Amino acid sequence: MWFGESEANVRDVFDKARAAAPCVMFFDELDSIAKARGGSSGDAGGAGDRVLNQILTEMDGMNAKKNVFVIGATNRPDQIDPALLRPGRLDQLIYIPLPDESSRESILKAALKKSPLSPSIDLRFLAKSTHGFSGADLTEICQRAAKLAIRESIDKDMQREREKREREAQQEAAGAVIDMDEDSEEYDPVPEITAAHFEEAMKYARRSVSDQDIRRYEMFSTNLQQSRSFGSSFKFPEGEGGTSNPSGGGAQFGQENEELSTKEEL
Repeated sequence: MWFGESEANVRDVFDKARAAAPCVMFFDELDSIAKARGGSSGDAGGAGDRVLNQILTEMDGMNAKKNVFVIGATNRPDQIDPALLRPGRLDQLIYIPLPDESSRESILKAALKKSPLSPSIDLRFLAKSTHGFSGADLTEICQRAAKLAIRESIDKDMQREREKREREAQQEAAGAVIDMDEDSEEYDPVPEITAAHFEEAMKYARRSVSDQDIRRYEMFSTNLQQSRSFGSSFKFPEGEGGTSNPSGGGAQFGQENEELSTKEEL
């Protein structure tokens, strides 16, 4: 049985937003709660549809107060319910493309800000070689390179410990005095991430966004802009002193309505 707890949570979130106004409400992965209604079978009696209805109701109720801004992010815009994209709701579409070369270089610098890098690493060349990679893909490359450096450091440190034990065993067998202070200072065999680590990490690098996905996003953006381009050729008639017949602009719409009604009668 469905008791409507999700709708109550939606109301509670919007109530908190109104109380904390001015504020920004951000819905990540918007498609998970705003899918097109009527197509979700086995959804606990249409629970998802009721949650979306509650969101629409709350958004319509905030029209009088302009100090609460609602923002949503999704990588599947074609699954969003059209009612959520109508004017007065989420009516502004912002398409964020993949980062360009300069943006990729900035992402790499930010991801490696706290990591020791070899001076031989050319981040600009790395950014140029990662065309079509997203920010998450670039971050994964940096993390993999750092892990490779850590693994190499651990392997060399273990090898160093084995050699030390073997040397101590040989000295003990020969009756020599073992110097306990030998190699007592801290030593890092791999003090920084080198170009070799990035070259190895690039062997596993893959694009998470394909060209087909990019074309789908661009097509959706184009279609949405075309569907919202009503009245793009609208222009007030020119008259003396900038005034015109107030009924002149509506005559054309009236003629269109008469033509539509005539066609319906036929």
